[in-house]
Amino acid sequence: MKTNRIKIVALVGLGLAVGACSKIENGFQSDNIRYKSDIIYCKRGMSLTMSDRINADGSTPPYTFELLNLRDAQTGEPAPAEFFNDYEILSFKNGMVFNAETDTTVELLNLKREVVKKPPMEFNTVSGQVIFNRASANLPLGRYKFDVNFTNARGTKLFKDLATIEIVDPSIDDMFEVTYEAATGSDALEKFTTTTAPKLSCSKVSNEGARVILKIVDKAGRPFNPKAGEIVKRGDRPMFESHVKFNPVITTDTALICDFEVAPFPLSKLVDKAGTDWGYLNYYRIPAAFAQIDGLPNNNVNPVFGFRVKMEGTYLVEVRLPSVTRVTR
Repeated sequence: MKTNRIKIVALVGLGLAVGACSKIENGFQSDNIRYKSDIIYCKRGMSLTMSDRINADGSTPPYTFELLNLRDAQTGEPAPAEFFNDYEILSFKNGMVFNAETDTTVELLNLKREVVKKPPMEFNTVSGQVIFNRASANLPLGRYKFDVNFTNARGTKLFKDLATIEIVDPSIDDMFEVTYEAATGSDALEKFTTTTAPKLSCSKVSNEGARVILKIVDKAGRPFNPKAGEIVKRGDRPMFESHVKFNPVITTDTALICDFEVAPFPLSKLVDKAGTDWGYLNYYRIPAAFAQIDGLPNNNVNPVFGFRVKMEGTYLVEVRLPSVTRVTR
């Protein structure tokens, strides 16, 4: 009995010794790290386009990612130099934000901005996000694949062809957003009646400048004439020029023209000195002498609308009033 007991103890001791000599792996490293979508779209020229984070699939943190071998998806040739060149872009200084109430001149705005040099694409080594800035306007259209090295305490693993970057031109829906559409009629006693909401549309005229040409038109597409008093402001409510005051609004026979300097426009929601949040709204009135609302005679037209232009360029924004006819004299 004593001999058997000695043998058992010896075997247990041998097992512990063997276990102590075995290498203990640190942490877990998944074989299935991935993006939510394996196609990352870059809408070139937009102020900011950002991919999803890489899903590490339960791998043990902390971990880092490294983008490797960015290449043409068809030819396999290295990505062109435009991806890695530095370009000058105008951006807000750290901690600086736009205020429509106080930033009323280009000079005051420029105190908050600076020219920085950046490549059009950056890669976040902590999250794996691919980030594009407005310098992406310099990138050639096309599809580009890349690999990623994933590193944590377990070691480094290469994931080939983890995703494809597709460089595309932004659509008008990417560049223009409607935030509000409504309208009322009002009689001489300021009795208001809801009427058909306006319909906003936008077309890009050119990539040059930073300008919005705003036209308010009747149901047949005939523009009202702001220069002749056919479009007027409504008391102290916000209008086109309330959102950016760098340059005076230009009035023509057919349009109101605003040079907004920096996108998006409006850059932020309008909050007045009393603390009222007006969002991106614009209030206008077309006097009854110049317009006829279907089924609502002798009423002023009061369109209220909001929109944002998300990148620089020259745009024509049309506000069509579907139940209004322009009256000419």
